[in-house]
Parts: sequence; structure tokens; C-alpha cells
Amino acid sequence: MAFRVDKRDIQFILKETLDLNKLLSLEVFKDFSAEDFDMVIDQGVRFAVEKLAPLNKTSDREGAKYDKATSKVLVPRDQLPVYTEFCENGWLAPTGNPEFGGGGFPGTVGIALGEAFVGACVTFMMTPGLTRSAAHVVEAFGTDEQKAVYAEKMVTGKWAGTMCLTEPQAGSAVGDLKTTAKPDGDSFLITGTKSFITSGDHDFTENIIHLVLARIEGEPAGMKGVSLFIVPKYLVKPDGGVGEFNDVTCGGIEEKMGIHGSPTCTLNFGENGKCRGYLIGEKNKGIVAMFQMMNEARIGVGLQGMSQASAAYHEALDYAKERVQGVDILEMKNVDAARVAIIKHPDVRRMLMTMKAYVEASRALLYKTAFYADIAMNSTNKNDRDKCKGFVELLTPVCKAYCTDVAFKVTELGIQVLGGYGYCAEYPLEQYCRDVKITSIYEGTNGIQALDLLGRKIGMGGGMVLMSFLMELNQFIAANKKDEVLGKYITILEQTRDKLAGITSKLPKLGKENAYYPVLYATPFLELFGEIVCAYMLLEQAKIASVKLAAIFAERGAADDAAKKAIVADSSEAAFYHNKIQTAAFFATNILPGVFAKEYAFNTGDVSPLEAIL
Repeated sequence: MAFRVDKRDIQFILKETLDLNKLLSLEVFKDFSAEDFDMVIDQGVRFAVEKLAPLNKTSDREGAKYDKATSKVLVPRDQLPVYTEFCENGWLAPTGNPEFGGGGFPGTVGIALGEAFVGACVTFMMTPGLTRSAAHVVEAFGTDEQKAVYAEKMVTGKWAGTMCLTEPQAGSAVGDLKTTAKPDGDSFLITGTKSFITSGDHDFTENIIHLVLARIEGEPAGMKGVSLFIVPKYLVKPDGGVGEFNDVTCGGIEEKMGIHGSPTCTLNFGENGKCRGYLIGEKNKGIVAMFQMMNEARIGVGLQGMSQASAAYHEALDYAKERVQGVDILEMKNVDAARVAIIKHPDVRRMLMTMKAYVEASRALLYKTAFYADIAMNSTNKNDRDKCKGFVELLTPVCKAYCTDVAFKVTELGIQVLGGYGYCAEYPLEQYCRDVKITSIYEGTNGIQALDLLGRKIGMGGGMVLMSFLMELNQFIAANKKDEVLGKYITILEQTRDKLAGITSKLPKLGKENAYYPVLYATPFLELFGEIVCAYMLLEQAKIASVKLAAIFAERGAADDAAKKAIVADSSEAAFYHNKIQTAAFFATNILPGVFAKEYAFNTGDVSPLEAIL
């Protein structure tokens, strides 16, 4: 079954849900048109389908290879020519700064391209994705000289980039790192080991630019003493060419459950005392610069989860339409009844609808967050900038954690739809499931995201960011809760909003009584917050679809339910809008009520996990 991208849903979000005219009115995007956005997305989807998707299975089977004799890492061979073509076509940084070779498109367009590329072959996209984020750090925090040396080569893909935080003893606790930086003239000698470094070594590019967190000798312990350094694999000559080896060696790559085509490396810096690093940004402020990259990466990881989930859904849907098994439930006693495709079976339809709802909810959340980010970074209106910046910060941990947790559920359900075949390598569902699992772990585990949401984001600005977001939710509820089609679903949203408000109001008191208690329920809190936000966005889409569908019915003179049903069966556009309403209804009645259970558990005061002898 061929990989495909849900272009219709993407276009619905971009053109019918989000205000693209607002983006086009911004000075930075004034030279673009909506047609430009369509064109670049169409070209990107074509590249994903024709060039990247064929790599997915072969990359998984071949995997990245580590040569112990030379300490070199080789990526799957089929990826090399595609990487060259990918960069030549400008796909590495379509949203990058044109000054350094980027395309200058809005992030909202970039996320649509990213969905296509990552969904087609996630392991291929890890190197370009990290390179783009690392280049952005150089653009934002580097000196003019550093920008001149590194930015363009990274943005165009000639050189790659990485993010080096994790150490064997310091994962989520970044401040416990042991990598050191010793001043030596205008640079530093870097010594230490970093582990689980995605694309830490490979043969895509002639040089790899590592962004390395380290502590300058004599600086404070913990996060306060952490600085960020540019550490190239090969030093750069005065003319900009690749110079001598910089004492950065790969000690091996991990054998992993999934993402086999992406090398996950252990990197040793300065084993021979000759590894040079160059301070980027302020001394002891390394985490500030790195957090820019981490936050971008967290949204990117949410996109990674959604993209894999979308691909899994379409595979399962296609299979369910073709796989003939059993008879219609109404014909169970008739041994001569015609056998039907499994999509006719209610339980299969329930699984497919669950997959569809999670995918479309995640897509809505990620694209809306990207839209907020475009406004936050580019608007000349301070109020718009501040509001959207707050929304991006509030929603980032939800994009990362909620989207990746449900993505794993979607891929698992996809396997279940296929049954025994889903468990076999003949079909791609088992690979999607293996590949997507890492998304809940790296770039800050989902438990860390929950702590970030509960401990920092909910209270930002004295709680005013959350309040501003809830005000928009309240306006939507007030305007639509009596809607003839959607009112009963919006009433459920209103009830869950009240549960959220109740929990949030109790947090300060509970934290004072027992500091462990809110932390214990941080993950359920993020889940219920994600369910509410996604239900809101799906119902927002459903309202738009309801109006569009009513217009189609009116235009065709459909006066009764039978006529309307016939139009939905005959028209792909009517079917799309009809399904938007059904998807929101399903989410509101089957997924959103999970908020009630989590709110009940939160209010019990149960601390059994803390008191159990484990």
C-alpha cells in the first residue's frame, strides 16, 4: 500500500481554519501568496511520496552501521543520494532565514512539509531536522563571525548539526553533566562523553557541528554553571574549508527497538586532549540557548509522532477496505452470507475512528501552535506577539507529550486492525509502532513535559497565559453551545473545562500540604489538558465544516435526511465535511470524558504509589 499524505485535511486547516491572510499581511511574508504556499506544499508532498517513502523500509532493514576499526558511522546507502537531492531542492530549511540560504516560508507551511517528510521516512529526517534547529541557535546566539562560518553551510545541508546534552549519568537532569571546558586562548578544550546523540556521526556530510553543553572549569555546579559550545567534528580553515580532525570520536551506536536507520551515538570529546570548542551565547547561560533548540525540537517530536500515526492510520484504513473476513453482523446465522471487508465490522470501525480522531486532533494542535509561533516571532503588534508567545509556551509540552502518547496508541491500534499481519514485517504497521515509541522518551520524557506544564506553564504570568487561552475557549463555548448540530458535544467540552478550572484552583493549596501530590498527578493533568484542548480544536473545525456542509446541501436542494445522505455518499467534499463533524462527535463522546475519570482520581487524595513498598 502506497504512503500518502492527507492533503485535504492539511488544506482545510491552512485555508479554512487558520487565518493565512494574517500571515500574508506580516512584513516578513509579504512577498508570498497563498498560491506559493500551495505550490511548495504540493512539491514537498511529491518529494516525500516519490523519494523519501521508498527509503523507509529499506532503512529499517539495513540500519545505520558502526565500523569499530575506523570509529566511523555509515547511514543506509540508499539515503545518501536522496540527501543530496533533498538539500539541493532547498528542503532542509524551507522556513530558514533567506540570508543564509533558507526559504523564508512561515513555520505553518514548514510544519505541513515536515508532516509529509517525516511521515514518509522518519529516520532520514532526523539529521536535517536537527541540523536546521542547530543552525537556528547559531543564528540567534552566535557572533557575526560564527554566523559567517557555520550558518549557511548548515542551513543548506552542506554541514550537519547536533544537540549534545545527555550524558551516561545525566539525562533529564542536565545540570549533573560532567563534560568540562578549559579556557585555552580564544577557545576552550572540551573533555567529556555524550550519549544518545541523534546523528552524532554519519557520512551524509563532510563536517558535523555539535552544540555541546559543558561546564567551564571553576563555574558553579548545577544549571547555573552550564555553557554552550560549538564543537565541529573538523576544525574550519580560514577560507571556510574543512580542516584538521577535532578529537571528536564516536564510541559506538545504539542497537534500538526502532529508528534503525538513524545512528544514535556515544560521542567522546577530547580523548587526546585536543578537542576545541567555541563559546556561543553568554557564559553560564548555555541552557537558555539550548532551550530554544529543545523547544523547537519538542514541537518537532510531536510532529514526528503525529506523522507516523497518520501513516499508520492510512495503512490500516486501506487494509480494512481490502481485507475480506467474516460476514455482516446481521447475517451471522446465514452460512451462505457474502463475506465482507472488515471495515464493515463495528469494532474495526471503532478502532479506525479512534485512530482518525487522535491523528486529526494532533494535527490541529500542532498546526495551530505553529501558527501562533509565526505571529509571536513576526508580528509588529506587541499584544499579538505576547499573547501568541504565551500560547506557544503553554502548548509546547502538550504538543510533545500528548501527541506522542496518542501516536503510540494509534500505531498499536493499527496493528490490531490488521491482526496477525499487523505483527509481521510484511506490513509497515509494526515498524511505525517501533519507530514512534522513542518520541515519548527523547527531547525530555513525557513525564518531564507534564512537570513543565504543571510546574511552570500553568502559572506563567501569574496564571494570565492560561486565563487568556481559556477566555478564547469560553468565547467558543458561549457562541456555539446551543448549536443545533454540535451543541451537545460542546456541552461536554464546557463540563470538562469546569473540571480543569477546579483542579487548577486547588493546585497551590495541595502543593503546600504535600509537595509530592501535584507531581504525582502531573501526567494525568497533562492528559486531561490535552484532551480538552484537542476537543476544542476539533469542535472548532466541526463548526466550520457544519456551515460548509449546510451550504452544499442548500445549493443542491437537499430538503430531507435521505437527500443529504445521498449527497454525502456522492460528493467527496460533502463527505469530508460530514466526517469532520463525526470525528469531533466521536472525540467528544468517547475520548473527552476521560477528563471526568482523571478529575475524580485527582480529588481522591490517593497517594498509594508513594506509600507502596516497591
